[in-house]
Amino acid sequence: MIQTAERLKTVQEYYFSKKLREVRGLIAQGKPIINMGIGSPDLAPSKEVIKAIQNAVTDAGAHQYQSYQGLPELRQAMSTFYKNKFDVALDALTEVLPLMGSKEGIMHISMAFLNEGDGVLIPNPGYPTYTSVSKLVGAIPTYYDLTENSGWFPDLSLLEKEDLSKVKLMWVSYPHMPTGATANEAQFKALIAFAKRNKILLVNDNPYSFVLNKQAHSILSIDGAKEVALELNSLSKTFNMAGWRVGMLLGSKLNLTAVLKVKSNMDSGMFYGIQKGAIAALESPQTWFDNLTEVYERRKQLMVQLVKKIGCTYDENSVGMFIWAKLPDTIPSSEKFIDGILYTKDIFITPGTIFGSNGEGYIRFSLCVDAAKIQEAIDRF
Repeated sequence: MIQTAERLKTVQEYYFSKKLREVRGLIAQGKPIINMGIGSPDLAPSKEVIKAIQNAVTDAGAHQYQSYQGLPELRQAMSTFYKNKFDVALDALTEVLPLMGSKEGIMHISMAFLNEGDGVLIPNPGYPTYTSVSKLVGAIPTYYDLTENSGWFPDLSLLEKEDLSKVKLMWVSYPHMPTGATANEAQFKALIAFAKRNKILLVNDNPYSFVLNKQAHSILSIDGAKEVALELNSLSKTFNMAGWRVGMLLGSKLNLTAVLKVKSNMDSGMFYGIQKGAIAALESPQTWFDNLTEVYERRKQLMVQLVKKIGCTYDENSVGMFIWAKLPDTIPSSEKFIDGILYTKDIFITPGTIFGSNGEGYIRFSLCVDAAKIQEAIDRF
């Protein structure tokens, strides 16, 4: 029998890959499952975006290999978008790198900057991919606590008392997934100062800024941020393009050049038509964002009814396309709780534990569910 690589022993199959297989099995049995687990937008991109990709497929050269750095006009659209929405100036030629989804970026950044044995600071709770990718490249995850009492922001003074001599990289995510917490300018400044003092590369994963969030922030808006920080962003949530796999990495020329060395050896540029569609999305008028807010606000109001009916509480100030809900203290296990609902009510909700030990006692509801389905879920209780 051919033996697999040792690195595979450090990771497990992604939770949603495994759990959704179980959910599909229940659906195949005829169960009327309502999936409130995963944040995959069920809405469509705009008509302008669809038209752009349709028109692009007949362009000369549309089906050839594309540049590893993307079309110049796509990089310019990303740069303009950041200037208009975040007031961040980026050189489209050297400080913008299109990606085939931001998850690709997590791997490429890790491969570009982490050696075996390097330390990585990872939020608890946080996106599970930060941990799995760190382990796959031989780095050592070190978890920093995020709690409701601290507003889901790290205690940097406490963290700095630890031995950070081997730490090379720190993952942050604001607006935060899964909790929906945001970071203000002062907190971003504190993170940048912390990274500079400790010679750590700071990466902010920022795909949720335009979902139920009145004030979008980028960590790159802080003076001097490019010296120590990168930012990942995505078109998946804001423009309902999750399956298109369009992301971007923003930062200094030096840091992006390092990532490009990895990327250019692992894939080619994304399909020409997708790039053209992405340009159209990035040029969307304000009405697109207003309509998106209206849809998600209506869904959130309904989902809150379900949250309360189950006996949970939530933070009214959270943003993004999820509701992070606290279970009653009498419930000892979030995973057993959501399985009970799955098997008795045919509703799939995400347990907080998949995001880390500090997720115990919480569950996460996705707003990527039609309002009629949310109402049906309420009625089942």
